[in-house]
Amino acid sequence: MISLQAQRPDDAQRLASVVLKADRGNVMAAQILAEAFLLQDRVQEAIDLLQRTVRRSQEPGTETLLAMALNAAGRGDEALEQLRRATMRRPVFPLAFLKLGEQLAEIGRFDEAIAVLEGGLALVPDGVGLRVGLGFIHLGRNQRDVARRLFLQVLATSPDRHDATVGLARVMAADGEYADAADLLRRALALRPEDVATLVELGKCQLELGARGAGEATLRAAVRRAHRLAPLAIVALATTSHGRFFLRPSEAAAFLGGAAS
Repeated sequence: MISLQAQRPDDAQRLASVVLKADRGNVMAAQILAEAFLLQDRVQEAIDLLQRTVRRSQEPGTETLLAMALNAAGRGDEALEQLRRATMRRPVFPLAFLKLGEQLAEIGRFDEAIAVLEGGLALVPDGVGLRVGLGFIHLGRNQRDVARRLFLQVLATSPDRHDATVGLARVMAADGEYADAADLLRRALALRPEDVATLVELGKCQLELGARGAGEATLRAAVRRAHRLAPLAIVALATTSHGRFFLRPSEAAAFLGGAAS
């Protein structure tokens, strides 16, 4: 588990395999091995392993992980069916409800997604993750008042909850409350410094506040740490009120790389 958390899937695979050789029924080792496969883009191997494990033990955590692997393989309908089965297990496994709601929202079935998460909350009223997930779905539907209320409920009892902090910041930014949003984003980054996507959100807020130099520096820092975020940074520059517009993507890329503009 420590190897997985440290993004060392090779080590996690080796150690979990040793455990499974000694105890083929060890569900936790099977889950760790499957997650290691997924981190290495070995999706079919993860699916095969998890299907064997599910047949031996209908454990909702394994079923949920299998659904995630199926979805990664582009088998969305099978993933949805697997998640629905996992939500029927007792005791309740909240992550199954969360993943089912997220997948339904991803394909635009928002009403179903909301019903799933609300159903999960009815069974597990203290399910903080479900409440956060529900907040993001409402935010995705631009129902910002509902999203704000849900994120505030979570932060009232779990003030260091990173995802709820980011969610509330996004609501505030959408409502034009850029200074408060920027403060929340800084708090989120203090909680999880590796969350580079939040740097882009912070850069956007800084630009909206007129702090052009700070905003551009923040966006550059985000792109240096994760090149995949360059398109988001370019959009941030082009769409904010104190940003910049580039005629050619190459010019924007050069600017974000630190070149003068």
